[in-house]
Amino acid sequence: MDVPGYLTTDQAAERLGINTQSVYNIANRSLDFPKPVKVGRTSLWPTDGIDAWRAAHPARNRKSWKG
Repeated sequence: MDVPGYLTTDQAAERLGINTQSVYNIANRSLDFPKPVKVGRTSLWPTDGIDAWRAAHPARNRKSWKG
């Protein structure tokens, strides 16, 4: 589905560098994560909201993790 200004869950996950389940997990746990628009059973995430959330929550530097 291609709706200008919106991302599918797969596209949002790719843009954030996470898997699709993590998109839903973050959406359920983070009050400032953008809410999806539902088209049928499909969740569409606002591109500008995803980008703003990422800017406010930079990715962790995994190279510095010790594990």
